[in-house]
Amino acid sequence: MPGPVPTPAALLAVAQRAAAAAAEVIAAHYAQGVAARAKDDGSPVTEADLAAERTIRAEIARDFPDHVVYGEEYGRSGTASSEFLWLVDPIDGTKSFLRRYPMFSTQLCVWREGVAQAAVSSAPWFGEVAWASRGGGAFLQRGAQPAQRLAVSTVDTLERATLSTGNLRSLARGPGWPAFGRLVARVDRIRGYGDFWHYHLLAQGSVDAVLESDLNVLDVAALALIVAEAGGRATALDGGPLTLATRDLLASNGRLHDAVLVALRAT
Repeated sequence: MPGPVPTPAALLAVAQRAAAAAAEVIAAHYAQGVAARAKDDGSPVTEADLAAERTIRAEIARDFPDHVVYGEEYGRSGTASSEFLWLVDPIDGTKSFLRRYPMFSTQLCVWREGVAQAAVSSAPWFGEVAWASRGGGAFLQRGAQPAQRLAVSTVDTLERATLSTGNLRSLARGPGWPAFGRLVARVDRIRGYGDFWHYHLLAQGSVDAVLESDLNVLDVAALALIVAEAGGRATALDGGPLTLATRDLLASNGRLHDAVLVALRAT
C-alpha cells in the first residue's frame, strides 16, 4: 500500500537537506578547482556537477525512492507512474563556477502533477539561500543572519518599474525584439543581475520584473515558486504556465505582469 502523500513542508525538508549535502560536495571542488569537458550541446560539465547531482538523487531516494527525478546531468529516472517529479540543476552557472565567480547555484524544485510544491535556490558561495513551499511562503537567508520572509514590491506602473534581464539571444533574433525595445524605453530602470540573483531580488521587492528568453525549466522552476510564494507571478513569455518545455520566462511582482505581456505582444 502506498504511504501518505507528502506535504509541501515534508518535501521542502528533503529539498533543503539535499541542497545542503550538494553544497558540501560543490565546496570541496570549488576549493581545489576542476576541469570541464563539453557536453553534446557544447555547454560545460565538471565532476562537481556530476557528483552534486548524484548526492541530490541519493538524498531524495532516502525518503522518496519512487519519485521521478529529472536532472541536468543524468536525465530522468524513477518510477514513471509517480505523481511527483523533482527538477534538479546541481550547478546552475557552471561557467561561473569554472571562472571562480560566485554567481552559481543549486536549483531544486518538486512538482506534483505539474504543480510546484517545494523549492530551494541554494547559493551559499554568493551568501544566499532561498526556499519556498506551496502555501507556506518564501524565505531568504543571508549567511548566518536569521531567515527573512520574502515579499515582492508594490510597484504597479511600468514607468516606475525596474526590469532585470538575463540571456535574450532568441528574443533578439525574433520578431518580438522591437516590442522589447519599446518596453525598455518605458520602464524606469533596466538591469541585468542575472542567474538566480535577480529572482531573489524580485522576491524581496528590490526589482519588479525579470525577463529571460533562453533558459531551461531546470534553471527556473524553483525560482518561479519562490517568486510566487513571495506574492509574485511567473509564466512563459506567452503567458502560459511553466512546463518541461519552457524556454523563456517572465517573473514579476504580479501587479506588472499583464502590462509587460501586453507590451511584448505590441506590434
